[in-house]
Amino acid sequence: MRLVIGVLIFLSSATVNGQAFTKIDVARWQQRAKQVTITRDTWGVPHIYGKTDADVVFGLMFTQCEDDFGRVEENYITSIGRLAEIEGESALYHDLRARLFMDSTQAAAIYKKSPVWMKQLLDAFADGMNYYLFTHPTVKPKLLTRFQPWMPLMFSEGSIGGNISVVSTERLKAFYEQRKSTSLNINVDHYERESIGSNGFAIAPSKSATKNALLLINPHTSFYFRSEVHMVSQAGLNAYGAVTWGQFFVYQGFNENCGWMHTSSYADSMDEYLETIEKKGNDLFYKYGTALKPVRTQKVRLPYKSGSGIQYKEFTMYFTQHGPVAGEKDGKWIAIDMMNTPLNALSQSYLRTKATDYASYKEVMKLNGNASNNTVFADRNGTIAYWHGNFMPRRDPKFNWDQPVDGSNPETEWKGLHPIEDIVQVRNPAVGWIQNCNATPFTVSGSSSPDPKKYPAYMAPDAENYRGINAVQVLSRKSIFTLDTLIAAANDPHLAAFDDLLPPLLSAYQTVSGEAANQSKDLAEAVQLLKDWDKAYGKASVAQTLAIMWGEKIQRLARSRASGDQRTDNLNLAALTINSTTPQEKVTALADVLNDLTRDFGTWKMPWGEINRYQRLTGKTQETYADNQPSIPVGFTSSAWGSLAAFAARTYPGTKKRYGSVGNSFVAVVEFGKRVKARSVVTGGQSSRPGETHFTDQAPLYCEGKFKDVLFYPEDIQKHVEKTYHPGEK
Repeated sequence: MRLVIGVLIFLSSATVNGQAFTKIDVARWQQRAKQVTITRDTWGVPHIYGKTDADVVFGLMFTQCEDDFGRVEENYITSIGRLAEIEGESALYHDLRARLFMDSTQAAAIYKKSPVWMKQLLDAFADGMNYYLFTHPTVKPKLLTRFQPWMPLMFSEGSIGGNISVVSTERLKAFYEQRKSTSLNINVDHYERESIGSNGFAIAPSKSATKNALLLINPHTSFYFRSEVHMVSQAGLNAYGAVTWGQFFVYQGFNENCGWMHTSSYADSMDEYLETIEKKGNDLFYKYGTALKPVRTQKVRLPYKSGSGIQYKEFTMYFTQHGPVAGEKDGKWIAIDMMNTPLNALSQSYLRTKATDYASYKEVMKLNGNASNNTVFADRNGTIAYWHGNFMPRRDPKFNWDQPVDGSNPETEWKGLHPIEDIVQVRNPAVGWIQNCNATPFTVSGSSSPDPKKYPAYMAPDAENYRGINAVQVLSRKSIFTLDTLIAAANDPHLAAFDDLLPPLLSAYQTVSGEAANQSKDLAEAVQLLKDWDKAYGKASVAQTLAIMWGEKIQRLARSRASGDQRTDNLNLAALTINSTTPQEKVTALADVLNDLTRDFGTWKMPWGEINRYQRLTGKTQETYADNQPSIPVGFTSSAWGSLAAFAARTYPGTKKRYGSVGNSFVAVVEFGKRVKARSVVTGGQSSRPGETHFTDQAPLYCEGKFKDVLFYPEDIQKHVEKTYHPGEK
């Protein structure tokens, strides 16, 4: 029936590049466009004004498409499970994963049942995107020629991975192709997988020079993952910050009353259940207590690109009461239970942008719609706060929830959700500051941190990391903060990992330096440089180059010796590196670094900024890099070494220098006084098109750790106007 309706609509519509839009659609969009005003400031940041929130959402989606339609479309192709239609058969299991947890039929049904206010926003979302396509007929979508209002319900969290990204597609493939899977965890080289995380700091009035609360917003994502926007309606919306391409809410940002920073969380919000399967005839059952329950099945036919055409592959998906089946271990199927309430998630993501203080922000959190993030918060009343996660199932603590649990045992069933009051949190700590850098919540406020004995282990299995260690040191030694000194704290150059890693190397050299193979003058000079180094990053530092390249090399060796269940993240990896490599191996790794640098650059004495570079050439999601094209030196480095300002870089085909692709993205500091005062910077600029002013106009600031003033109030914006227009105007 839906197919017939679609044909009828097509026949009664005007077509622009294969995009079917009715005259009624276009008239509605044109009327709404008149109600929306977009002012681009001199940095290209859009300030979007409308009477209603829906008006502003319409304008926001239009500006997002103006700035980077490619990323907007790619995010929805990914989230609705249609990637294989672009990338081919290799992406089939990515799409199957998406369909296992949510499909378009379910999303459309949720949309129909949504409250009026949410439907208005969802309709405005689709209208803004489609009006952009109508007014830009030269834009050629890869796949999506019309956006639907249910789509955001399949892309309801703004985090870089979202919930289902932790489900291994390799394990999924092994199960659905009926191959044996011997591991619950797919081995990943955690250093090669660039560090993605975030830093959030909040400063209480007692530590603020102006007696106003301060907030640092410092997400680490793939570059250009979010854009900077300002959304203002006459219905109380006035939110500024970072919006993930294709979403209609400020994910990390602030309004005139409060601000919120999300850091990726390891709070345990999902579980794997080992299901005991029995087959009777052609039917499958799973054991639950003393009963056998039928396995629910659903067939899905997934399209994929093949040559110049489309082919299909059919799958039978399996479900138990715990969720979709996504793997097998020792003859037992693995079903996954996780948050699957997209309307709550989307509602919470939007409503928190209109919070007015701590109490109203906390009230929105009662929707329990955030499964992947922690929150660092500050408001104009002087309250600072932290919540570790949000969606938190209540479980029987006698089980080890770090591992898959027995699905046949009813005692492993979730017992509802913890209320917001139960989760690990801090409000107005006596020390006057809060920090979270994707690490344990039990050091967020130094001596005022929560007591781990008061919480079940599954609430906060997060380990400490070197950014967390450095953040505590930086915030502890400063008595008073301003926006300037908060920026300085965010850019503190100390690389805490080398406090642990370098002494064993220096000791190892003393142990083996008498051997002929270790008597090179260059090696001795390099060791002396490392001995004298202050362990701070900087563009001119040769010691930093040696330390990082040695650290990478020796850690790869150590990781290859880790046992299957041994954690190799951050501090655990440092301990493994120190203990599993010999003195000679440590020294040999440094000698190899000298040889590598000399081979590639003609000398091993390479300042870090000469090889660690920022470059943006094409604006495409998969950027290309070239040593013979202009680039900018960057002093900061991967967060793996404890760098608070993160810049994960590597070499690419044809390059000897390293180019960053992950790390600091949208970064802001905010002061909540009678008037909000803020500064910000993004990785390159607002535009994705090479040659335009705003393609890399912020790159010089970004690479130096500097910020621009945020234009928040109308009188300030009007002094820095680049252009003002309605959506669709030339």
